[in-house]
Amino acid sequence: MYDREVEDEELTFGVSGKLIRNVLVMYDRETNSFWSQLLGEAVDGEMVGAKLTYLPSWFMTWEEWKEIHPDTIALDKNGHRGSEDVYDSYYASERAGVIGRSNFDERLQTKEFVIGVELENAAIAYPFSVLNHEPIINDSLDGKDFLVMFDLQSGASVVFERTVEGQTLTFSQNDDESTMTDLETGSIWERMNGTAIDGPLRGTELKRVKSVASFWFGWVDFHPDTIVYGLDNDS
Repeated sequence: MYDREVEDEELTFGVSGKLIRNVLVMYDRETNSFWSQLLGEAVDGEMVGAKLTYLPSWFMTWEEWKEIHPDTIALDKNGHRGSEDVYDSYYASERAGVIGRSNFDERLQTKEFVIGVELENAAIAYPFSVLNHEPIINDSLDGKDFLVMFDLQSGASVVFERTVEGQTLTFSQNDDESTMTDLETGSIWERMNGTAIDGPLRGTELKRVKSVASFWFGWVDFHPDTIVYGLDNDS
């Protein structure tokens, strides 16, 4: 999710019908510039080089979202409702998008889902197959300490910075799977929103880190030098 105000101008976006390495390309109606969905950056046109500001969002099920926000408003797109997914057959196949893969990296299966994190000088992918066994990951890369959260039931994911007031925290999951505890202060935190609800750090909120849920082939096409957690490190 991105803020659509760029250089003090509010832009309205549409789907261009184009792809870059199998990833959606948007266009803005004000300048007709083209924007990469994954990069959040204009890649052609008057706005080329301009970047959209990342806004934290959550990848979760509708059921989970309704429980947290019972009065939420939902977009009813073209009258489509319910659990049916028109792309089920695509997910089940080994096809890598419309134009195929541009980077044949066999470290993971073509359509393995990953949580991708792009830092200033590095990128790392957390495979769902690893997260299923390690739903809380305390990690460090490119001079940053961060926390990867994964919900085993829904596949919801979120990434936080784990340094608070100069102290790097180490988190572990509680028996109550909706909460976690940091080992340094003993504070208890809500897992998916990163808010301390008890202990010395009560009321503190962890800062979000930009992340994206992606097929492996899509992530590695944009980040050919990506690290794969569980394969390329000693964690």
